[in-house]
Amino acid sequence: MKYTDVSCRQFIESLASQDPVPGGGSVAALVGALGAALGDMVGALTVEKKKYSAVAEEIRDAMNEVSLLQKDLIELVQKDIEIFEPISKILAMKPETEEETKKKEELLEVALEEACSVPIMVMGKCGRVVELCKLFAEKGNRIAVSDAAAGAILCKSAIEAASLNVYINTSMMKNSEKTESLNNVCARHLMMYTPLAEGVFGYVSHRLQTNEA
Repeated sequence: MKYTDVSCRQFIESLASQDPVPGGGSVAALVGALGAALGDMVGALTVEKKKYSAVAEEIRDAMNEVSLLQKDLIELVQKDIEIFEPISKILAMKPETEEETKKKEELLEVALEEACSVPIMVMGKCGRVVELCKLFAEKGNRIAVSDAAAGAILCKSAIEAASLNVYINTSMMKNSEKTESLNNVCARHLMMYTPLAEGVFGYVSHRLQTNEA
């Protein structure tokens, strides 16, 4: 089943079931796509307004980029599902010999590393969306700046959720060097983009509460 083609209700019902997919990685990608869509919407409400003509070209460029990121994140919803399925099959294997046990361990190690690739991509793409939402918040149509901040915060949550999907995979890996490397990638994304998203939220929140233009 391609979960990106089902209804919101179907997706949520599948998520709430005992089925192994979709899971947290797919949700992180979906939340990131929603955050990107909010940023794109702010841009759309800005570029046609004469009041914002001075920043229209910059906003259009940002819209083009965030639209591509949105599409990438939607694809990662399904990709996370596809990349997790081998892990579930490997974990279900019941080796009877030492050789079969070793083979299972080897297969699992490869599958776990591959499974880290999607959430790491989600983190990177969501981080870029946060940066673009900052631009939309600072230069976009004032009536929609709340949505720019919401987009940033959604992507912050997606980044944090995706990091946990990396950590749960690396926690089962035997290769300590690879584990450390993957965990460090997550840490860098978190350190870079979490404060940035919080800054966008704080900026917009203050601006709205003080009724600044």
